[in-house]
Amino acid sequence: MNQTSVLLHAFADEAASARALAEALGIGVRIVDVHTFPDGEVLPTIPKAAATTIVYRSLARPNDKLIPLLLACDAWRRAGAKRLILVAPYLCYLRQDTVFAPGQPNSQAVIGDLLGARFDRIVTVDAHLHRTPSIESVFPQTAATNLTAALAVAGWLERNHPSVDFILGPDVESEPWVRQAASSLGTPYRLFSKTRRGDADVRLTLQSPEDFAGRSVALVDDICSSGGTLIKATSMLKNAGAREIIVCVTHALFDEAAADKLRAAGATSIASTDSVRHPTNAIALAPLLADALRSEAPP
Repeated sequence: MNQTSVLLHAFADEAASARALAEALGIGVRIVDVHTFPDGEVLPTIPKAAATTIVYRSLARPNDKLIPLLLACDAWRRAGAKRLILVAPYLCYLRQDTVFAPGQPNSQAVIGDLLGARFDRIVTVDAHLHRTPSIESVFPQTAATNLTAALAVAGWLERNHPSVDFILGPDVESEPWVRQAASSLGTPYRLFSKTRRGDADVRLTLQSPEDFAGRSVALVDDICSSGGTLIKATSMLKNAGAREIIVCVTHALFDEAAADKLRAAGATSIASTDSVRHPTNAIALAPLLADALRSEAPP
């Protein structure tokens, strides 16, 4: 393969994850320079583009990232990129998937239009879709791939916590990846029942809590932001007598205070994928992402 026919571009704050992906694909990686003017406006300058340019940009805390990314899209096209692929391990603004109250936007539709109009393909991981049936519904005008980190989480657990004998999810929405992880490990799984009364008011119910006494339990979820649900779930497992509680999440959006509360509640270990830069990152997504992108960068 002509090594310059496919290149990966990234921003400086995500250079390490981008290099890991580029290495897995056997392609080069280049870093986009972003200059900030005194008034706060930004000017991205892209490196040399390739006919197929893969852009690595995780969109956690997106408000400072979207404008440079959208401006860079114009530069990539002007520089000759014929196929532009966004790899966004975390994809923003998906939870507001309808107008919940008068005067509010449908944020999911807005982000779908913004990114879908500029990229030929979008690849993400464990998109937080709620009621939206598929990632294709968010990006009807472009190809989109929604990967799951369940098997990567299961592999990490198998290597680092082989004593795990039960997988637990915090709510019914977590069932697909909890089931996949449990199937891979050959362990039983169960889900909490969750009733949400507000952003910070969540009630959990656990069937037959006595079943967890003395067990090594992995509490698996796609996302942790405030940490409230996982903190309550961890505390309930601890009170039920669980011997070990390993918390695993795909997207770590929580702060150190929430991590401290998780540990205080009884979490013996906290691990996240590197979809979002975080102190708990332990599970690399580069192999998963590379497998999905093989057709874009053939050997």
